Amino acid sequence: MTITAAHIQPIVALIAGLIILIMPRFLNLIVAIYLIVTGLAGLGVFKMLHM
Repeated sequence: MTITAAHIQPIVALIAGLIILIMPRFLNLIVAIYLIVTGLAGLGVFKMLHM
């Protein structure tokens, strides 16, 4: 199986969900990081870094 950009968001969501189940105190931090990374990806920041 080849992991593409379309697979990254579900994988991150799965990992974040597991961490939240194990350590609920990190919910705010995980959500904040997830939103920042998703926003940067949506703006195409990571594509610009790949030049």
